[in-house]
Amino acid sequence: MRTAHSRWRKWQANVGWGASWLATALVLFGLADLVITIVGRGAVSFRWSMLTHVIQSTPSGLQNAILGTLELVVLATLMAAPLGILGGVYVSEFAPLQVAKTIRFLTEVLSGVPSIVVGYFGYLLMVLAWGWKFSALAGGFALTVIMLPYILRNTEASLQQVPLSLREAAWGLGMTRFQAISRVIWRPAASGMATGVLMAIAIGMGETAPLLYTAGWSSVNPNFQLVHSQVGYLTYVVWTYIEQPYESAHQLAYSAAFLLLLVVLFINVVVRALLTRRSLRG
Repeated sequence: MRTAHSRWRKWQANVGWGASWLATALVLFGLADLVITIVGRGAVSFRWSMLTHVIQSTPSGLQNAILGTLELVVLATLMAAPLGILGGVYVSEFAPLQVAKTIRFLTEVLSGVPSIVVGYFGYLLMVLAWGWKFSALAGGFALTVIMLPYILRNTEASLQQVPLSLREAAWGLGMTRFQAISRVIWRPAASGMATGVLMAIAIGMGETAPLLYTAGWSSVNPNFQLVHSQVGYLTYVVWTYIEQPYESAHQLAYSAAFLLLLVVLFINVVVRALLTRRSLRG
């Protein structure tokens, strides 16, 4: 009886491990196929002249999309980073238990909202009700809503990992809670907080749906007017030009995807370096 039971459990374990390896292989295959396609087609299609030319009636360059993406991400980071960091500090160090639980719950809900819903909400509120029209500021606000939960959660988690002894030492020296945070506690948590900001930037750069409803699209370089002026961005190029029946449009789409992949890869390398540095210090 015991032998039959052991065989049954061993068979179940083998089936479970087999299903796990199969699922992993499928995910890795899809990821590898995506990366190889983008790198292979994008590296061949990319031309340095794309950095100095805008998209015209005949697709030729990506300058307007690159500058527009930079403008949108900078605007969103300037809004999301201070709010997320200060919010994370409040939840970790100052908020009562029930308030902290409520903020964490709302953060989880916000991070799970589909980005297209955020975009449509921004369209109704900022584009129509506030009269901003399609603009960089409306797009920046939409990206802020998407980026904010990641920065807040990473900031809180980084501060929670700071040893209690460090706080007690600061308090023992007569520091207030605010002085302890601003002079002592934030230093060991800084790399984790920076990691959260960089991750949020990478996520924001890959968004398309919320920008379609808020930033619109422009085939000329941004004039850096915050409202009443549409702006281009790289994800729109990938989403739109890959569907057009022209090889030149496909080349532009793959080149834009290639640039996005390189930037996100660079951000992830920096994040890994910060995490490694943090673990070595710990």
